[in-house]
Amino acid sequence: METWDALRARRNVRQFTDRPVPAEALDRILEAGRRAPSAGNWQPWDFVLVTDRAQLVELSKVWQGAGHVARAAAAIAIVAPQPQDDRQSALLQYDLGQATYAMTVAAADLGVGTGHAAAADQDQAKAVLGFPEGRFLAYVLSVGYPSDKPLAVLHRLNRRPFDEVVHHGRW
Repeated sequence: METWDALRARRNVRQFTDRPVPAEALDRILEAGRRAPSAGNWQPWDFVLVTDRAQLVELSKVWQGAGHVARAAAAIAIVAPQPQDDRQSALLQYDLGQATYAMTVAAADLGVGTGHAAAADQDQAKAVLGFPEGRFLAYVLSVGYPSDKPLAVLHRLNRRPFDEVVHHGRW
């Protein structure tokens, strides 16, 4: 898929087939996250790839809306350092967004769906993932092949019109 098509095909997927995602595809998705830009080249992320079904079920318990993680072929847990101050917190959220979006577009390019979830229960996250002190689970991406329909360019967008969103020079 071309980049422009991958951007237009990417959507949140919450229902997945039982088909496993090949290791090479998972590595490419993770590499996209690793290559994402960050403030001062900080690269504040670590990614934990989860493919074990029992572990996916336990990981899905970190957020009330993360049930899709339990049904995915894999999940990418995005772990970050605890920010030291408000400035670092703001930078961290922006950088994690960059890495997350890079992975979702890379996945779409491969025909693989993703769904994102927040993480509230940090005790559960740490028990499942075993990350060290001073870190927290920021987000989880479920990864797998969509069960409803393959990824394709979306022609009917549920988005505000272009002319309503884009302003030239001034508001």
